[in-house]
Amino acid sequence: MNAIISASELASELAGENPPVVLDVRWQLSVAKAAGAPPFDGRAAYASGHIPGAVFVDLDRELASEPGKHGRHPLPDVTEFGAAMRRAGVSSARPVVVYDGGQGWAAARAWWLLRWTGHPFVRVLDGGLPTWEGPLSTDLPSPAEGDFRPEPGAADLLDADAAAALARSGVLFDARAGERYRGEVEPIDPVGGHIPGAVSAPTNDNVGPDGRFLPPDALRRRFEALGAANDTQVGVYCGSGVSGAHEVLALAVAGIPSALYVGSWSEWSNDPSRPVAVGPDPQ
Repeated sequence: MNAIISASELASELAGENPPVVLDVRWQLSVAKAAGAPPFDGRAAYASGHIPGAVFVDLDRELASEPGKHGRHPLPDVTEFGAAMRRAGVSSARPVVVYDGGQGWAAARAWWLLRWTGHPFVRVLDGGLPTWEGPLSTDLPSPAEGDFRPEPGAADLLDADAAAALARSGVLFDARAGERYRGEVEPIDPVGGHIPGAVSAPTNDNVGPDGRFLPPDALRRRFEALGAANDTQVGVYCGSGVSGAHEVLALAVAGIPSALYVGSWSEWSNDPSRPVAVGPDPQ
């Protein structure tokens, strides 16, 4: 199964006999609130124009639970997540396509959660909304209730201890920007640096200038050069389990299975008992 879909393929499928459910998950990581500025409003962006028939999904409220000791975007309550997906029209026998404003992080978070809870056919629009060449709609759809019932465990999930162990026994990728990995800057979390043993693999290096993923062969070469070779177990973390989902998606495009540490640095760095490494060296 392909994990991504192009805009032209999506347009063709939407005109077909079994069109996918389309979810709009526009969201942006923002430090604006700390400066007193209003944060990005994904729902307002959706209301101003979206792919016809797409249903808005709120990442902070429907794809995560309240921030706390397990990070800024902990796993959502499975029952509430299932109800949100059914309200959006998601059914087990119908394909799902997820998109965002182009960065791909939020769409990947929805993709990963649907995979983790057992949906058999979900893809991300490669390059997001900027690649869509068809008309946009301001109509608010009222989809028929879906029948999707989440069953967690279909994709690999790491907790903090498992992530620490994988950094020693396999390869643990840190999907954040290199300067955050090295501890040179930390705009959000209390401590800069990385999980000891983790390898820097910034998510932005998985895409080209147009925001689309690099070809599968190029992605595979990139990850193999970083240590994901042969049968090595691979894990990913980021700041709060959002951009890390995009790295898991890139690995899937490359044909490399991987696990996600959802709590990520926002959980790890808030636990003073956890060790922190700084600088370019994984250790």
